[in-house]
Amino acid sequence: MIIYVDADACPVVRIVEKIAEKYIIPVTLLCDTNHVLESGYSEVIVVGADADAVDYKLISICHKGDIVVSQDYGVAAMALGKGAYAIHQSGKWYTNDNIDQMLMERHLNKKARRASGKNHVKGPKKRTPEDDEHFSESFEKMIRMAIQNRKGEKNGKE
Repeated sequence: MIIYVDADACPVVRIVEKIAEKYIIPVTLLCDTNHVLESGYSEVIVVGADADAVDYKLISICHKGDIVVSQDYGVAAMALGKGAYAIHQSGKWYTNDNIDQMLMERHLNKKARRASGKNHVKGPKKRTPEDDEHFSESFEKMIRMAIQNRKGEKNGKE
């Protein structure tokens, strides 16, 4: 299992690394050339600044059972399609049960913004310590579940 982080402007990178280190799970941070990332724990992969370059690289290297941290619903949908787990930086899990609705809401919101002429939207609200705590708890729960599922698969093959 590897944890992949869509790390461009991701506020939870250090939290991910701290929890991953506790469980001895490797982390790969992906960013484009517009962002500078350094890590004492994670592998850092820098890709070109082309639109969606990080997303395509992340999806090309993730596999079944890996964990993807991304705020991009499209990346999450593709990760789920490969059998990976996916979590938003808010701590919300992307699942096969909720991803279609999330993608549809994103589409409808974009369509409404285009129709109203308001293409510029405000950024996310300021992150709080409570947001970090919620993400930490949710992310650690996902890791424990992924480990348990992997053990179950191995037991079934023996």
